[in-house]
Amino acid sequence: MRRRLFLSSLLAFVAATPFTARAAVAPGLAEVVAVQPTRVADLVLLDHGFNAGLRQGMVCRITRGGAEIAEVLLVELRPTCGSALIVHLAAGQAIRAGDTASVKVLKT
Repeated sequence: MRRRLFLSSLLAFVAATPFTARAAVAPGLAEVVAVQPTRVADLVLLDHGFNAGLRQGMVCRITRGGAEIAEVLLVELRPTCGSALIVHLAAGQAIRAGDTASVKVLKT
């Protein structure tokens, strides 16, 4: 029940949040637009989605000035926007608008 309520509120929030489309997008990159607190978890809203190569289930690193602040899990994506749940947050840090999200890749 909680999960269904959370997912329906997530979809409604993402659909109602205004985002602007940008022409050229670097693959796998997005910028944090806002962090929206909810009853269950905080949502990180991104300014890019499918068009930037992002896919549901990907893990992204959130960085500010070259320092890694957090890791998020992409949960809802549209062509020009997306939202994520915070998986890990560095001690004493907070995600803010303007931070950069990039797809986390494994080094081989």
